Amino acid sequence: MLKNRSDKNSLEKNSAFNFFIIAILGFSSGLPLALTGTALQAWLAQDNVSIMAIGMLGLVTQPYVYKFLWAPIVDRFSLPFLGYRTGWIFTMQLALIAAIVSITFCDPIASPQVFAFIAIIIAFLSATQDIAFDAYRTELLSEKERGLGSVMYVYGYRVAMVISGGGSLLLSYYIGWQTTYICMAFLLALCSLVTLTAKENKRSPKIKFSMQTVLIEPFKEFLSRDNALLLLLLIITYKLGEAFSFALTTPFLIQTLHFSTRDVGLISKIMGLVATLSGLSVGGSLINKLGLYRSLFWFGVFQALAILSFLWLAIVGHNYFIMAFTLLIDQFASGLGTAAFMVLLMTVCNQKYTATQFALLSALAVSGRVYVLPLSGIFVTYYGWEIFFIFSFVISLPSLYILRLLKNNIINNHIAYSKFKSDSELSPA
Repeated sequence: MLKNRSDKNSLEKNSAFNFFIIAILGFSSGLPLALTGTALQAWLAQDNVSIMAIGMLGLVTQPYVYKFLWAPIVDRFSLPFLGYRTGWIFTMQLALIAAIVSITFCDPIASPQVFAFIAIIIAFLSATQDIAFDAYRTELLSEKERGLGSVMYVYGYRVAMVISGGGSLLLSYYIGWQTTYICMAFLLALCSLVTLTAKENKRSPKIKFSMQTVLIEPFKEFLSRDNALLLLLLIITYKLGEAFSFALTTPFLIQTLHFSTRDVGLISKIMGLVATLSGLSVGGSLINKLGLYRSLFWFGVFQALAILSFLWLAIVGHNYFIMAFTLLIDQFASGLGTAAFMVLLMTVCNQKYTATQFALLSALAVSGRVYVLPLSGIFVTYYGWEIFFIFSFVISLPSLYILRLLKNNIINNHIAYSKFKSDSELSPA
């Protein structure tokens, strides 16, 4: 009896420690993202870099789109220290610290090529850390721990995005961008110390993988379905209008409307995160009531209409109330759409290839966010912000028509997915 109780307490302590590790590594995973996105845009906007150049620099985040290409290398080979996964995570953290500190010695105006190259390195190292961490938490947590483990990961990741996004904008207002980035590197260094204490399940590093199994078969299966191309088109276009309208929000607010980094950091990045999480929660609760198809359609309509608030702000100009309203309503609409969109991705994946198809489809969805940046910079330069936001609204409408064409397909997929989940939960472990 005492031995069983002692074993139970030991398991509970191990689980609590694992959740702590997952939260800290989630923080480490989320921290670099804004440093190559929101924070970088604000830094350049404050230095009066042109909108076109800022848009082009958005291409530095491409490693997040293509990380599945070198994921098999991380999965196949281990480093000669720490654990099979933690060795990769720790190495990427050290390299990220060096890269983030290095960018503070670079002038984005005097040496734009060097600045962009270091930003690409940061994105590449961050994407590689994500690959190792995704595998680590999947292998570390038991089936019963994965639900709470996922929550701990999301909280750690989101807190990091608030700090490196909104927090960095607020901090830069008082201490400048170079010192702010050094502070972010220091936080990452603290995370790396925690990585040294992380436990890892034992496994053999001699894993065999087939390129056909990893890439060809999942694609072949998906493309063999009815309406496969329409589904791919829907995945690319559903968040496209939002991607355009959000692409250059930070330089729009700082450079064009002359809001301070403190204002943008507080309202856009911190309060905006609360609005996004609220939208995710409301959207998630409504999907079961409305069904996936109707949720996708009406949330998509709301996403499109919310873009027009940016047009209102562009016409009115520097106005705190309209700025706050625009950002909060758009972030809430984004959360609604994201909740339905993530369910769509899960329902269209074949259960035999869930991990691979989900990774590839989500990468396809993210590609819009990356590649609209240079197009947005060119568009704004030649046509102005008002026309740009009208275009963003118009480009969001085709996905609603594609949804209508795929109505029966989406409904049937969601029913099949719900039945599969129900059967999985009822079946014995």
